[in-house]
Amino acid sequence: MFPDKKIRVLVVDDSALARQMIVGGLSKDPNIEVVGYAFNAPDAKSKIELIKPDVVTMDVEMPGMSGIDFLKQYLPKHPIPVILVSSLNLRVFDALEAGAVDFVRKPDAEESKETFFRALRQRIRAASCAHVRHRSTAAAAAPAAPIAPLASGTGALHYPANQTIIGLGASTGGTEATLDVLKRLPADIPGMVVVQHMPVGFTKMYAERLDKICKMEVREAVNGDEIRPGLVLIAPADLQVKVVRMGERYTLSCFPGEKVSGHRPSVDALFSSMASTVKCHMVGIIMTGMGRDGASGLLAMRKAGAYTIGQDRESSVVYGMPMVAHDIGAVTIQASCENIASVLMTHLKTGK
Repeated sequence: MFPDKKIRVLVVDDSALARQMIVGGLSKDPNIEVVGYAFNAPDAKSKIELIKPDVVTMDVEMPGMSGIDFLKQYLPKHPIPVILVSSLNLRVFDALEAGAVDFVRKPDAEESKETFFRALRQRIRAASCAHVRHRSTAAAAAPAAPIAPLASGTGALHYPANQTIIGLGASTGGTEATLDVLKRLPADIPGMVVVQHMPVGFTKMYAERLDKICKMEVREAVNGDEIRPGLVLIAPADLQVKVVRMGERYTLSCFPGEKVSGHRPSVDALFSSMASTVKCHMVGIIMTGMGRDGASGLLAMRKAGAYTIGQDRESSVVYGMPMVAHDIGAVTIQASCENIASVLMTHLKTGK
């Protein structure tokens, strides 16, 4: 999925020191070519049109016009993959909603520049393959119509909420894709565990954001949390998560284990634990992202009797993880981001 030629990158940051650091670090990568830099949003607009980069890295907070305002004004007419390079800031999620593909946390005293550049290079490679979907256009095409609660209606559920566990994994483009799914689901959804590849510090803020928007309770997981209906647990950054059976109950183990499939937390680690541990009904959902994390774990889930859903190519920002899962036979059904919630609910109510 990586391009054969060098990835052309434009660096946008109002800080000369930050620009110098990012340009210098990226220039050491033989697969990346820094073709220019800009010091604010208007400068970025003119440089993008002149240089035509493959990917743009952009600070969120800039004087005059913020990165968020730039994305809202520019991306609808000129879609281009944008990677946010930001400090620990809630506005990152506003920028992702406005159309940015992914984000990297700026290095601080606790994070080395080596770690920062490793993450930034990885995201630039993923972004170079990204299909940029402007948020307002997608939302207008498929508004998030609420789905009736599982407990409503007269017929018995085929898979009751208290006898089902759902796992969901995503990476590049997944913060907003996961939100698109969760905000359509009812408050009494079966217990869910979500792995979203995300820097340290952001998973708690992400969970708090989802909790305000969605009908069910959403929070960052802590070790020993019980998986129960009406609760979505977001895997904490830099920890592995596995489902553990405690008699008739299921809890979540969060621990500083080795990386699995190149990630911590890893979708494969979660899905594999579900395949080997969960004795009630289970559902696995794999969404947009670069690479193959989650594919083998989802296949193990399907072989163990799980119903599995993969996001389709057209709605994925990066059709990597769901493509690999589909190609190895791990996916029961493919669906667009906007339709995954209804596919899931139909399955829980009817068994189909």
